[in-house]
Amino acid sequence: MQKRPRTSSAKDFTITAKTILGLEELLAEEISQQGGTNIEVIHRGVRFTGTQEILYACNYNCRTALRFLKPLWEFSAADDRELYSKCLKLPWDMLMGLDNTFAIDGAVFNSGITHSMYAALKTKDAIADSFRAKYAKRPSVDTDDPDIRFNVHINRNHCTISLDSSGSSLHLRGYKIAPGSAPLSEVLATGLIMLSGWDKKKTFVDPMCGSGTLLTEAAMMANDIPAGYYRKYFGFERWKDFDPALWRAVKEKSKPKEQGSSAKIVGGDLSSLAMRTCRKNISSAGLEKSISLHPSSFEKLKRPPGEVQLLMNPPYGERVKSDDIIGLYRMIGDTLKQNYQDTEAWIISGDLTAMKFIGLRPSKKIRIFNGPIECRFMKYELYEGSRRGIGSIKK
Repeated sequence: MQKRPRTSSAKDFTITAKTILGLEELLAEEISQQGGTNIEVIHRGVRFTGTQEILYACNYNCRTALRFLKPLWEFSAADDRELYSKCLKLPWDMLMGLDNTFAIDGAVFNSGITHSMYAALKTKDAIADSFRAKYAKRPSVDTDDPDIRFNVHINRNHCTISLDSSGSSLHLRGYKIAPGSAPLSEVLATGLIMLSGWDKKKTFVDPMCGSGTLLTEAAMMANDIPAGYYRKYFGFERWKDFDPALWRAVKEKSKPKEQGSSAKIVGGDLSSLAMRTCRKNISSAGLEKSISLHPSSFEKLKRPPGEVQLLMNPPYGERVKSDDIIGLYRMIGDTLKQNYQDTEAWIISGDLTAMKFIGLRPSKKIRIFNGPIECRFMKYELYEGSRRGIGSIKK
């Protein structure tokens, strides 16, 4: 991706990006590619400086971001009364009108205010009372699809109130019309592909593709389709200072190439329901020509010719139940040894005990979270040699 030039005449401001634990460095690099400066990696996020154009571009293009926040006000709030009284004095009517709907997300750490939802509730009350005092009316709350979404973050009694420029979480790309059972987050899926270092030259194989998230994200990357290409709208489109011309220009700069990618992407799954779900999502994204699907179990899936990079998210007992989780992981290891010599295989799992039954020594382990589940993303390098040597790490 070509680095975006900075527009020196535009006004800079601080932006905070949120992501999944373990993907912060990837997101920092993506933000840099979009022109962000003063980049600082923080816990589950990245703080940086940018312009309105960069904010739009990051929302549209950054694959590993969950949301982008624009901090508005900072102050101390030791308890709920102080939070309410200080929020009551803020100029909320500069950001929205009586006809707008709004919602508040809260996050509280090490504070005298002990509950995130309570912090959000007190902020909501202050907004409503502020409008009532000025206009004898108040805007309505809409938690599902608000015009304006605020974020209240309190850490050690330091409160930051931000505008959420993304709206709904950016993992909701817009193409997934059939989520399937225990779907992988789109942000996590694309983060795993990036961490694996897939070069778009090797055939990408997901032999347990489920609803097709890894396949679709890989195809989007291969075809240079922006992360937000399928989304209907972003939060900043409802802001008072929204610039439609600038937004059109950002999308024009990031327009996908007319000629499709030559990258080969292959998916398989034993479940016929998963195959139907996967086909629906791939069709929704218009990527049928980029992805080849095969209804097959992993051990029976024919290995594509040439160099292969395999990435899979097998069941691990918490989100998907398996009758024989140990037997499943043994089968994965046996299939890798028998059918995938000279292959780089990456596997994510939250069942560290089951992972041991793959019977291969990983060359890399990455700690990452799939929702609340702590997982390991393991790299296995296989090569063809004597039967004893198959499955060993490349030297």
